[in-house]
Amino acid sequence: MSDFYQNGIVTTLHNLSSRSVRELEKELVAFARHRPMSLVLPSLYSELAEPALAKIVDELCEVPYLSEVIIGLDMADKEQFNHAKEYFSRLNIPHRVLWHDGPRLKALDTLLREKGLAAVERGKGRNVWYCYGYVLASGKAEAIALHDCDIKTYSRDMLARLLYPVANPKFNYEFCKGYYPRVADGHINGRVSRLLVTPLLRALKQTLGQLDYLEYLDSFRYPLAGEFALRVDALNDLRIPSDWGLEIGVLLEIKRNFANNRICQVDIADNYDHKHQPLSVDDPSKGLAKMSIDISKAIFRKLATRGNIFSLETFRTVKATYYRIALDFIESYYNDALINGLSIDRHEEEQAVELFAQNIMAAGEAFLNHPMRRPFIPSWNRVTSAIPDFLERFYDAVETDNA
Repeated sequence: MSDFYQNGIVTTLHNLSSRSVRELEKELVAFARHRPMSLVLPSLYSELAEPALAKIVDELCEVPYLSEVIIGLDMADKEQFNHAKEYFSRLNIPHRVLWHDGPRLKALDTLLREKGLAAVERGKGRNVWYCYGYVLASGKAEAIALHDCDIKTYSRDMLARLLYPVANPKFNYEFCKGYYPRVADGHINGRVSRLLVTPLLRALKQTLGQLDYLEYLDSFRYPLAGEFALRVDALNDLRIPSDWGLEIGVLLEIKRNFANNRICQVDIADNYDHKHQPLSVDDPSKGLAKMSIDISKAIFRKLATRGNIFSLETFRTVKATYYRIALDFIESYYNDALINGLSIDRHEEEQAVELFAQNIMAAGEAFLNHPMRRPFIPSWNRVTSAIPDFLERFYDAVETDNA
């Protein structure tokens, strides 16, 4: 059970009473009569072989309030797509599988490329962007949730708590971010959030001053959580990164489009565990190494659009400041682990901080070398302006694939 403390400029909705999931779902069923809800699941085909996704599907079969589940399927051939349709057929909720590698959706992606509107690279962001397009095309939801398919500790009350703030008509929230502790097998996890994002934000505050965007990002208890919910009307003007910067990019876009009182975060789980990425010290194109570069670039680009001027000297100062702050955080987390009977490998923690410090510089140099590179996939408003019937064609393609 968490405390009731409100920190930063974003409202925090705590888990203070451990309400039963059935009580929450009873209210959500009532909300759904006026504000129907859908769920987006971005998935690699390989995740269908994992027990985590099987448990997620089992839990979703008990959810009584969803209008639709949209599964974005990546890295699948025709046989694998047919297997995916069979795999998800036990869902007793209307659902569609978006076959991103199929000929119909690839043809539509080629059309977007010809117009300069396609995602610059494949990844979770591209998957989610297409799923959001289908949500707009189907018109079956007014509130939408998203979570990953590799959550080992999943239970359906996570989804209920995530959707509640944007589904309850008495609330005015347009966006809700989930948060939770990251502890598993006696260890504190979540290295990128603990040892990169928070220390980097604090270093930027010391270097650039107290900026609204930095205070906003620093208000989130778990800014890299892949679980968030939003009203469907927020999708039209949402521009999201196609790479590992998705979660930070969405937070920054929501801040651009909505006032702080339309944004909240909610405690959705007592504990959370999912598939862990390797640190990938020797390969910056993989694992936490690539993640740290993409996230840092997303933050730098957004600050630049707010009028902040960066130079190589600025990034060197940020790196040095970050490194000192991050080392202090390691001490804090080590003590937190000890008092709770948990363990942290301080050597591995310092290895991560050293890698992240290098990658902050790498991200800064990449930004300076390519300041005009388009970091976001265009909004759906722009797509439908350029190709007015695109969503209809997209909807028909998905329906044909699923027939």
